[in-house]
Amino acid sequence: MAEVQREFKRNVGLLDATMVVAGSMIGSGIFIVSAEIARNVGGAGLLLGMWVLAGVVTIIAAVSYGELSAMFPKAGGMYVYLREAYSPLVGFLYGWTFFTIIQTGTIAAVGVAFAKFTSYLIPGVGEDNILFTVGGFHLAASQLLAIGVILLLTFVNTRGVRNGVVVQTSLTIIKILSLVALIGFGFWWGADAAIWDANWRDAWNLSSLVKAGDTVSHLPLAGLAAFGAVAIAMKGSLFSCDSWHNISFIAGEVKNPQRNIGLSLVLGTVIVTVVYVLANVMYLAVVPLQEIAFAKSDRIGVVAAERIFGASGTILIAVMIMISTFGCNNGLIMSGARVYYTMAKDNLFFAHAKELNEQGVPANSLWMQAVWASVLCLTGKYNELLALIIFGVLIFYALTIFGIFRLRKSRPNLERPYKAFGYPILPAVYIAIAIALALLLLIFETNFTLPGLAIILLGIPVYYLMLRRHDQRMKMASQAKP
Repeated sequence: MAEVQREFKRNVGLLDATMVVAGSMIGSGIFIVSAEIARNVGGAGLLLGMWVLAGVVTIIAAVSYGELSAMFPKAGGMYVYLREAYSPLVGFLYGWTFFTIIQTGTIAAVGVAFAKFTSYLIPGVGEDNILFTVGGFHLAASQLLAIGVILLLTFVNTRGVRNGVVVQTSLTIIKILSLVALIGFGFWWGADAAIWDANWRDAWNLSSLVKAGDTVSHLPLAGLAAFGAVAIAMKGSLFSCDSWHNISFIAGEVKNPQRNIGLSLVLGTVIVTVVYVLANVMYLAVVPLQEIAFAKSDRIGVVAAERIFGASGTILIAVMIMISTFGCNNGLIMSGARVYYTMAKDNLFFAHAKELNEQGVPANSLWMQAVWASVLCLTGKYNELLALIIFGVLIFYALTIFGIFRLRKSRPNLERPYKAFGYPILPAVYIAIAIALALLLLIFETNFTLPGLAIILLGIPVYYLMLRRHDQRMKMASQAKP
């Protein structure tokens, strides 16, 4: 029987595309990572500076990325751009890392974050509720809930891109409005002039905050240690802004992609950056800096909500994070599967991943992603897995933006409906910042960056094994013909 040829359906408009960008960015990070940033930089001005810088860097990347998305308006996003700018091997190394850690690890971590905050309302699904233990393996109720959410959202997305987009747009609008409301109530009800003034004393002195008992000390930083502290602090804010490019993965389903992908990237990243910065201004108006830095389990969102709304603030913030992480995971699940689909079309992934179902979506690719993300949930090492790949993500981003320079030189006649804003200065600035941060993390977080680099390099032999396997299949198929 001849294989049924199906194509993607272009059902995603500008509003939906913008909500995919914003919704994939906003997870639980804005409610948590400011604590780690405050500990590393030690000043209110520097805390805000890390968020502003992360937002500016992300917006620069987005306006640069628009050129690539307009040139190659097809499913696969960064995988396609790296393949076209460099070689199939470079594209595969990104796709390999994307599947093994980046996307699936993020899906697992966001799923567990959803379960963790659900336990505020339903204690029985918490991470402390161990269902059974076998040797060193512990299965917690939170892990099962995380897997359940992943499977549910995967199923929804197999029913057609329109279903996934409706969920994404609805939840993203809700969580943006919820964040705006939290910020507004924070300024209205929770702001304290004494706290604000105290937080802005020595706001620009770079130091590390250390707590011993009830005493918090500032350890001044200088030289290379200062750059290392900034890099570690930026790690949190940058990853709270990450996944901004997910819309490019579903480019084959976006209406008028040459216009709408680039525009949605800019609109989505600007919206999220403004909300993130305002949220941190609100934190500084409501919570003393030392309490931000040493919030229990880094949950600064919970601390701020309790100061604004009292005891009910914990429940409110838990519901907000549940909505936020649920919507974030929907965007990650929907977009990630298109990368494996495109890799399979290039014979660099499992062959069944390139099949589209009757609804015009890569259902097999979605389920493969769901299975591996669920396995990562069971490891209990999701946060460590994400930390391993930080170095690689920055390198891939830098390579992708540098691809604009390469393609302008190697393929100048390609149609470019949109050209990178601020070229060549802004793309060069982004590349310099990304490489500098990657190198600083390589120096100061070697325990994570070196294993992460090893995972990327492991993709090289896998690439050649995939090519060999394809050649063998083709040879067998030709021999079988009469």
